Amino acid sequence: MTSSELWTRATADRYDAEEAENSSATALGPALAFLAELAGDGRALEFAIGTGRVGIPLRERGVPVVGIELSEHMAAVLRRKADEDTLPVTIGDMATTVVPGGFTLVYLVYNTISNLLTQDEQVDCFRNAARHLEPGGRFVIELLVPPLRFLPPGRTAVPFDVSERHLGFDTVDLVEQMLVSHHFTRDGDDGRYRRANSRHRYAWPAELDLMARIAGLELERRVADWDGAPFTQDSAKHISVWRKPT
Repeated sequence: MTSSELWTRATADRYDAEEAENSSATALGPALAFLAELAGDGRALEFAIGTGRVGIPLRERGVPVVGIELSEHMAAVLRRKADEDTLPVTIGDMATTVVPGGFTLVYLVYNTISNLLTQDEQVDCFRNAARHLEPGGRFVIELLVPPLRFLPPGRTAVPFDVSERHLGFDTVDLVEQMLVSHHFTRDGDDGRYRRANSRHRYAWPAELDLMARIAGLELERRVADWDGAPFTQDSAKHISVWRKPT
C-alpha cells in the first residue's frame, strides 16, 4: 500500500463542489489543450484520476483516457459521470499499479505526486510512468514550487488562502521535506468551520529531474503554467514534461 492518505467517502462526495471553480471550462481549457497536444493520436493515462475533473473533459476532446485511482470513493464519483467503456479506471496506487497497453502520454496534475510521502515512492511513480509510455511518449507533472521563500527565520507556517469561507496555511518540516496543508472551511452560515489537513512530501524541480533520469526519462520542457509562460525563480508552480527516448 502506498503512503498516500486515502480519501474518504465524505471527501469524495464534496470534492466536485469544492473544486467547481478549478473545473470550469475557462480554468481547464489551457491544461486540456496542453495535454491533448502531447497525447496526439495516442492514448493518455492519468495517475490519480480522482473524480475525473481532467480526465473526462480530455476524453470529450477525443483523447482515449485510462485512469488509476487509489480511492474507491473518488472513482465511484467519476463512475457516475462516465462508464467503464468510456473511461476505464483501475483501483490502485500510482507508484506500482500497471494497466494494459502503451500510452503516448502519462500525466499527474494538481500537485498529486506530493501525496506520495517518501522519495522512494516518488521515484517508483516515475518508473511506473516510464513503464507505461511508448518510445517518444511524455510524462507530465503539475506541481507547486515549495513555498520556502515565504518562511521568515524561525517560522514554520505559510498562509496560502484567506477568504470569506476558507482559511488555509501550510506548515513545513524542512528536515524531512514534509508539508501539511491545513484547511478551515465554512460550509454553512452558522459561523462554524470544518477543519481538515493533508500531508505532502515536497520536491524541487531539480529533484524531480533526477527521479526522471533514474526512470530513463529526459526533461523536454518546463513552464510556469498551462499557457506556457516561462518558468522563473518567481514562479509559484511548474508544468514539467519528460520524454521517453525512442
